[in-house]
Amino acid sequence: MTETAEKLKLELSQLSAQERAEIAHFLIQSLDGDVDNDVEAAWDTELTKRLEDIHRGTAIGEPLNQVFSELREKYS
Repeated sequence: MTETAEKLKLELSQLSAQERAEIAHFLIQSLDGDVDNDVEAAWDTELTKRLEDIHRGTAIGEPLNQVFSELREKYS
């Protein structure tokens, strides 16, 4: 790692957790490259629809223990 990066790490370590989280988010976003705005808009629409379904009580969910059991079976 370069000397500049080492200095940055030292300075960043002294920031608050919130400030470090914001910088981490920025850095991760910078690795993603171009964002497809159509995809982002589609996800926003889908998430809004799902949240509305939850609030209306029309969302169909599965019990948490069933979901974890299926995941354990699949990935164990």
